[in-house]
Amino acid sequence: MTPTPAPADSDAAFERAAELLTAPSALVHLALDEARVVVSYMTPRFIAADTTFIREGDANDEGFMALVLDGEVVVESITVSRTEPLTIKVLGPGSLVGEVGLVDKEPRSASCTASTDVLCAILTRDALQALIEASPAIGAKLLLAIAANLAERLRDNARKLRLYVKLAKTMHQELEYYTVAALKTAPPPKA
Repeated sequence: MTPTPAPADSDAAFERAAELLTAPSALVHLALDEARVVVSYMTPRFIAADTTFIREGDANDEGFMALVLDGEVVVESITVSRTEPLTIKVLGPGSLVGEVGLVDKEPRSASCTASTDVLCAILTRDALQALIEASPAIGAKLLLAIAANLAERLRDNARKLRLYVKLAKTMHQELEYYTVAALKTAPPPKA
């Protein structure tokens, strides 16, 4: 990752990060004072527009997540039989990016690109470990919140998969219907 350090006003960025961590759409399990502890382990970073800071398949990633403070991030993935990425989601302030890479050491599952200039707060795997050692209760709350966020994405993917299966089944039935109908109306083979 090659983002540059954030502008000099880090105190304002840290306070914004703490507020975003406690917003209903983020990590509702953290009180503001707990969020400030978490933020003290984060590093503010500026990412220029059009910079890909997480690459799908990257196995050498050092393990981090980013809390978007300002700007937008496009999450993309290469799907089967495609060469161009498919946009999965566009995330804005208050969104967590890369939390799967924070908790596992597997290759990244999607790419994240700043579609605008982005100010974010980075939490590395090492910083998370230090947080857990120094403040186990807050570290546990943070991990539970990350787990809840991942569980919601898993449920959303399961809903999409069920819809896809229904669509595929319907398409298969229609294809069978039209294939049978075409065979019934086809002229008999010549002898």
